[in-house]
Amino acid sequence: MYELITILGPTASGKTAFAAALAYELDTEIISADSRQVYRDMTIGTGKDLSDYVVHGKQIPYYLIDICRPGEKYNVFQFQHDFHTVFAGIKAKGKLPVLCGGSGLYIESVLKGYKLLDVPENPALRERLKDKNLDELEQLLASYKKLHNKTEVDSAQRAIRAIEIEEFYLARKPEKRDFPPVDSLIIGVDINRELRREKISRRLKSRLEEGMLDEVKTLIKSGIPAEDLIYYGLEYKYLTLHLIGKLSYTEMYTQLETAIHQFAKRQMTWFRGMERKGFAIHWLKAEMPIEEKISYVKSLL
Repeated sequence: MYELITILGPTASGKTAFAAALAYELDTEIISADSRQVYRDMTIGTGKDLSDYVVHGKQIPYYLIDICRPGEKYNVFQFQHDFHTVFAGIKAKGKLPVLCGGSGLYIESVLKGYKLLDVPENPALRERLKDKNLDELEQLLASYKKLHNKTEVDSAQRAIRAIEIEEFYLARKPEKRDFPPVDSLIIGVDINRELRREKISRRLKSRLEEGMLDEVKTLIKSGIPAEDLIYYGLEYKYLTLHLIGKLSYTEMYTQLETAIHQFAKRQMTWFRGMERKGFAIHWLKAEMPIEEKISYVKSLL
């Protein structure tokens, strides 16, 4: 008997709408596994699409979205603890929780029950790395045994933080788990490359028309430092660089579109890596009707 259903997939695969429809069918609730949707006031850029959580007029309860102030640095250690608090609460209601997201390490950390440490900043290390570019930092990060999430390292700040974590772990080996592994049915939403690219490009254009640039302007005006927004990567990185005069609008658009395509590819690389580690992922085609997806999942329970 599974303790959890996990719905994973790359950006633009339609996993959230599927997870919400499944939760409606099973009368259950959703836990988000998205490393950026935890931030309030970062709605368009992180693609929260909160309307997806309303199915046939019913609001599907969701958790771990809008739980932090923008400018904070949420991490996988915090996610693991927050997940288990919510997970226990849903289970106590007699429901089968649905975990949905594209942040591979967040998902892997709770399914495997990794022992994680709360890693402090290392000022000396940051000073030593501050002049290195992203390519140099990624090469350095690749030299470590991979435990932490390289799928979302698309800014120098994030890369330095990942290296900081790896250095901390070299000196302090975790001895025991805080949480047990979770027995989950894992469903992957697989979208072919061309359709994924088409949806990403169309969605980027739509989000800019919806006011994504104004969203970032508002965050900057509220006092969030530009470097903090750049840290979050993707939309917030490139739109901020445009707003502070480092990129023209055309450069921003082109570079961001490319970065999102690359990000989706890295997500799939992470999920395929999970399979090599022994995770059994049942893949469904993104274009399959939601009703058929739901029937398939129910047949596996």
